[in-house]
Amino acid sequence: MNEFIFGSLSSERGRVEHYRERRSGLWHDHRIEPLAPRAGDTPRLQVTVGLNTVVDRLDCLLLEPQQLTIPLAPAKNEWDVINWNYVQTWEAALPAQPDGVVVCYRIKALLRDGRPPILADDGATFSYLVGEPDPPEWTSGAVIYQIFPDRFAPGAQNAWIQTEDLESACGETIKGISRKLDYIADLGFNCLWLNPFFPDRTYHGYHATYYFSVNPRLGDEDDVRQLVGQAHARGIRVLLDFVANHWGSRHPTFEQAVRDANSDYYHWYRWKQWPHDYETFFGVRDLPQINVDHGPARQHLLAAVRHWLTEFALDGCRLDYALGPSQDFWTDFRAEVNRVNPQAWIFGEVVETPQKQLSYWGRLHGCLDFVLQQALRSTFASETMKMAEFDALLEKHEAFFPAAYIRPSFLDNHDVNRFLWLAHGDTRKLKLAALCQFTLSGPPIVYYGTEAGLSPDRVMMQPDGGHQMAVARLPMIWGDAPDVELLAYYRWLIHFRSLYPALWRGRRRTVHLDASGGTYANIRATDDEMVTVCLNLSNERRAVVAAGHAFELAPWSGDYRVDSAGPSL
Repeated sequence: MNEFIFGSLSSERGRVEHYRERRSGLWHDHRIEPLAPRAGDTPRLQVTVGLNTVVDRLDCLLLEPQQLTIPLAPAKNEWDVINWNYVQTWEAALPAQPDGVVVCYRIKALLRDGRPPILADDGATFSYLVGEPDPPEWTSGAVIYQIFPDRFAPGAQNAWIQTEDLESACGETIKGISRKLDYIADLGFNCLWLNPFFPDRTYHGYHATYYFSVNPRLGDEDDVRQLVGQAHARGIRVLLDFVANHWGSRHPTFEQAVRDANSDYYHWYRWKQWPHDYETFFGVRDLPQINVDHGPARQHLLAAVRHWLTEFALDGCRLDYALGPSQDFWTDFRAEVNRVNPQAWIFGEVVETPQKQLSYWGRLHGCLDFVLQQALRSTFASETMKMAEFDALLEKHEAFFPAAYIRPSFLDNHDVNRFLWLAHGDTRKLKLAALCQFTLSGPPIVYYGTEAGLSPDRVMMQPDGGHQMAVARLPMIWGDAPDVELLAYYRWLIHFRSLYPALWRGRRRTVHLDASGGTYANIRATDDEMVTVCLNLSNERRAVVAAGHAFELAPWSGDYRVDSAGPSL
């Protein structure tokens, strides 16, 4: 498949190293219970100690809302086979706080061997916002259409600038999106996710040089206002792709910091050796990492998101590489979003383990579901995951996260091979995967063009191991080019999900699984309705009885039945 979804965690070696690191040294990893404390809660925190020396004392240094030292006590001692050492778990309870309070603290260990005290997680500051962690009510019923600027709809001349060099601009504009809102609304989408549209010399917008305006090539601020207003008039909310971890090296603050070590912007970045060696986004020198823990830099980013949520009435943010900035930053980010628009939705791109994703609960409303994406692609496109494995993962995956923790689902996006390419152009597999996706609880995302059969003719991974990302970012197909049958299927699917709230509010239970026959069925039910969905992943016609319904399924097809009331699950 040439997939590389989880980076260093894609390999067994990388996962072992990740585990080894987190079980040695001094680690808190934001482990508190409950994860998102409410008013009156006294959360318990845990710290793992895997040091080759005795810890005489372990303290939680409360910094806000008041200064206080809280001692931790040993709670568990166990042998770690991988690190071949004892690992201790220490615990403490933090005092209850009222709604809206931000709690900040650090963890310090005093060592018996005489070395200076050490701080957990390499000196990190931990924090959480006390209050209701649940997302806005509207998010559970969202159906999201992801649009990649410069690749969706041409400009005022109604023609692409060019479509041969995918590393250069192709001519999409903000006005072009506005002109296609009827297309989006007719399909049934009620939410747009726009990839970055900030000033940037690249076509994709992730090397931004200013966060308070629009790339002139794409349009201007009035175009954004008109787009949001016209979308809202159609019942469509609009999300901004916001990058807090890095921006382009031509950002004025970085250019000044490189020229002058005494600049006010020097501390906006993390220097290994000034001026040529600095922290970057995965080694890309054109993407310096922002020091979000430096006050002025943090306030600049918070001012930017406040600008778009208030001045342009945007409805929330998809947060690019949310794993990069500290969770302390995201605590402040959530507090700011709550202050300016409590109905705004913020979810992160955290390509990590479910445990890590869940640690953002209370800071973000949830995270993109990369585990489910990998499972859907492996089950339906490449057929490397058996249906029984998919069912087992799905059951455990859904049980792991709180019901209110929103995990938007997707089959493909701008960073991975198109699903249809992985399925060798077999639209039956795409339809079946989409039916499965749309009948699970997470708000489904459709990447522009997937609904119309857009697919490249080559894989993203190059012979030298590099990734040609633009392969996943082809211009949208209009006119007579779209797959009309596939488009009609997506229109039906989106309206089907909207028609039956049990699909996104109900409880799920597997009611049929035939591993050898390749058939599978589950139900989603509320007190008012029950939807039974049956899938056939085989190359043969199958007859299936599930939840009292008889299904006759063609190869690689699905069907459903709706009952007025569902049984207790």
